[in-house]
Amino acid sequence: MRKLALFAGLLLGALSGGSMATATPAPAQAPEFAGIDHWFNSPPLSLSGLRGTVVLIDFWAYSCINCIRAMPHVEHLYETYRDKGLVVVGVHSPEFDFEHDPSNVQSAIERMGITYPVAMDNHLDTWNAWHNQYWPAQYLIDADGRLIGHHYGEGGYDRMENAIRLLLGLPMLAPGRADTFEPGPGDTPELHLGSADQKGFGSPQSGSDGRRRFSAPARLPLHRFALAGTWEITPQYARSAGTQGELQLRFKAAKLYVVASADQPTVLEVIVDGKPQASVTVQGSRAYTLFDSHDDREHLLLLRVPAEGLRVYSFTFG
Repeated sequence: MRKLALFAGLLLGALSGGSMATATPAPAQAPEFAGIDHWFNSPPLSLSGLRGTVVLIDFWAYSCINCIRAMPHVEHLYETYRDKGLVVVGVHSPEFDFEHDPSNVQSAIERMGITYPVAMDNHLDTWNAWHNQYWPAQYLIDADGRLIGHHYGEGGYDRMENAIRLLLGLPMLAPGRADTFEPGPGDTPELHLGSADQKGFGSPQSGSDGRRRFSAPARLPLHRFALAGTWEITPQYARSAGTQGELQLRFKAAKLYVVASADQPTVLEVIVDGKPQASVTVQGSRAYTLFDSHDDREHLLLLRVPAEGLRVYSFTFG
């Protein structure tokens, strides 16, 4: 078993390499779940109680587009190997305020078709115990409770599956062609509208906290967004505070998503490069698709907001 664990760790690049980023190394013995507020799809679990099984821990947040794209691969692992000795536990670690609501997480679990156990880590106690810094992040634990390796971000699906197969005593699979998203050169990075982590603000007015009237510049630079009309800036989001708000964004990507929230259904008029797109109704708190194409080049978004109360947290791209 120790030799198989060693091979599995080498396959994943061990704890300090082969992943998309470097984090503080976790201890050799996997830390326990801590501060879990709620469990979905399962009674409460503990790693000590899961000894004798191979465990995959997946840190995620339901509005994270990288997590959304990776989720089918995690579900595939659970469905394929749960009867062979694998337990998958999703640790939902919120990024935004609305992700603390159990009903929102439950709706996301149902919408995304997640059937494995999910722990709600609202205070990030488990996140911190694992020294985690990324969404998504996967950690593989052997039957003796030892941390074998990790992977951060999307991709690495074949390596993770083969590491699991090794720990389960199954033959390795030939590398396949997993559906892995790769950003194009110079694509726009994630942009946050709230003041705490604001990136890409392009209106001439201040982007600090407070309610004010905004305007858009005559020419918006690439990777920048601008507000027009009356908006309120808070640490996490920009909130429409008038009935004729607009939001402009110049971006480079083939796909565009917005993380937004509204208490009442709010129909957004979406115009890209001067061409009307399908309108988007924001109802609830999650990621919404604004533009879905194969045209990875520079685009200009105009988003018309007809009502007060729309909260816009971030733009992400694909």
